[in-house]
Amino acid sequence: MSAQLSQNLLLTVPLAPLVGSVIAGLFGKSVGRRGSHFLTILGVLVSFIVSAMVLKAVAVDGARFNATVYEWMVLGPLKMEVGFLIDGLTAMMMCVVTFVSLMVHIYTIGYMEEDPGYQRFFSYISLFTFSMLMLVMSNNFLQLFFGWEAVGLVSYLLIGFWFKKPTAIFANMKAFLVNRVGDFGFILGIGLVLAYTGSLNYTEVFAKSGELSKLIFPGTDWALLTVACICLFIGAMGKSAQFPLHVWLPDSMEGPTPISALIHAATMVTAGIFMVTRMSPLFELSDTALNFILVIGSITALFMGFLGIIQNDIKRVVAYSTLSQLGYMTVALGVSAYNVAVFHLMTHAFFKALLFLAAGSVIIGMHHDQDIRNMGGLRKHMPITWITSLLGSLALIGTPFFAGFYSKDSIIEAVGASHLPAAGFAQFAVIAGVFVTAFYSFRMYFLVFHGKEHFHHKPFPGEHDHHDDDHHEPHVPHESPWVVTAPLVLLAIPSVVIGFLTIQPMLYGDLLKDAIFVNHEVHHAMEELAHEFHGATAMGLHALSTLPFWLALAGVAVSYFFYMVKPEIPAAIGRALSPLVRVMENKYYLDWINENILAAGARKLGLGLWKVGDVALIDGAVVNGSANAVGVFARIVRTVQTGYLSFYALVMVLGIFGLMTWQLWPYLMSQIVGH
Repeated sequence: MSAQLSQNLLLTVPLAPLVGSVIAGLFGKSVGRRGSHFLTILGVLVSFIVSAMVLKAVAVDGARFNATVYEWMVLGPLKMEVGFLIDGLTAMMMCVVTFVSLMVHIYTIGYMEEDPGYQRFFSYISLFTFSMLMLVMSNNFLQLFFGWEAVGLVSYLLIGFWFKKPTAIFANMKAFLVNRVGDFGFILGIGLVLAYTGSLNYTEVFAKSGELSKLIFPGTDWALLTVACICLFIGAMGKSAQFPLHVWLPDSMEGPTPISALIHAATMVTAGIFMVTRMSPLFELSDTALNFILVIGSITALFMGFLGIIQNDIKRVVAYSTLSQLGYMTVALGVSAYNVAVFHLMTHAFFKALLFLAAGSVIIGMHHDQDIRNMGGLRKHMPITWITSLLGSLALIGTPFFAGFYSKDSIIEAVGASHLPAAGFAQFAVIAGVFVTAFYSFRMYFLVFHGKEHFHHKPFPGEHDHHDDDHHEPHVPHESPWVVTAPLVLLAIPSVVIGFLTIQPMLYGDLLKDAIFVNHEVHHAMEELAHEFHGATAMGLHALSTLPFWLALAGVAVSYFFYMVKPEIPAAIGRALSPLVRVMENKYYLDWINENILAAGARKLGLGLWKVGDVALIDGAVVNGSANAVGVFARIVRTVQTGYLSFYALVMVLGIFGLMTWQLWPYLMSQIVGH
């Protein structure tokens, strides 16, 4: 244990936001609005400063920490503990989570200024930060599961924050239920690991991974480790919104915009990517599980990008972009390029949080109108929002030297170097996705910030003009206050430079070396990448001659031509391909399938078990049936028990006659047959 990483210092990181959350949540009325935002921001700021100190100690001084902080319960040999595992992967995640959370906290002051639930909101987002930190800092499956469920619970509270809106309540219930499906797989995976290793501690489980890989799942010929890894990944599919468990994420845009940035850019949705990376010693021993991950990631990366093209709600465009980028990270996991996956996770956290918060700034300027068709020409009215959005969009599409370029191109190269059976399809998906991403990103950018202004002489939603039309002053959007624009600027800086500065230590240096296990004999993608890497500058210059760069450029050019020069073309294409557009507008009918086949099927099954199993069999046949049988028997006996002596004498005589007949019958028959 390093001297630089004391237990008390590490405890400060998750506990500081928790204290802020408790004060704002329970004593919000006493401390007031100002007190609530001050205390929660202070808690997250302390957490970020300590996380930065931890990252320096880990990256520069080689400090490490892996110990139990609190022993909760002991069941025979099984220990249930709270413990921290601090290495390069954890330290990087701590910094990303706390920095993005700090920006969101500051931004919230401006965005939620007039909301009656101000204190409650700050309490929730601080609690969310605490939950995510507990998840990434854990050194055992129990604490991982606690953090996993806690972020799910707080996201449910945040998506449905405006609980009087029916759509918000529907969205948070959808998120909760879809995550339950994934979590069912996740807990089965943890249960399998526990059953066959006898431990919940990462280090002890990983030490036994070789033995696990030789076991067969009872009753089948499947490898036990493959089953466990796929179950764990199903958990990641729910949390990190992978096809087909992605359906909750676009709907969760019903929550306030700061939440979109916090949940869907930097923290909760990346929990699954982080978990698979942390479990790399297990996943690395199952090519079947890796192929499964690769296929799911490829489908998500490409097909969710397509849906981004037809969205008109500014937040939903960014939401589908998040789904697509999570698909890219999952693809990197599938080809064992775990450090590339977390590198993209880190760069994406900055530029996606920036794009969400910039979208929120536009929504404020547009008086909460979110339809990009009602915007246009906002560039001169909102210059800071415009320039930061442009930088975020350039990072997202992988423009050379921007943050997103280094991580996205590394994923494409890693897939190209993989020899897994699914790598061919994955390579097509990630390369085609480059054009799609550039097209929908700049479609949104051009429609919002350039071209003709569509908001003039049109009152904003909820505003009623009481004056005569001749005296009508059109409402012109204006730049958001500094508490909104300062976080945009602070997020724009890493969106541009973080990739250039960190690609060497994160992909080819020692920062993540001891956190990630890669079997180089089987999966040599990272070795090939390292062999071809000649520095960040050389990589940026070389990209100018590669296919992904020209595809991204083509995507921008086509979107400019379609939406700025000839806007009638996309309308004509939409009419020509109307069946395809209908499929996309219905989100590939997955919601319909979930509602009308899976949910309806579950309801019918429940109804059948109730009507047939419960009412007919248990209540009818077993419980009531036995009572009825006794009743019938009693009625028969009651008719015999008359109380008349003459009746009893008759019955006795008939009984004796019957017995005599029964006894004499064989004799009589033999006599008749004999004659």
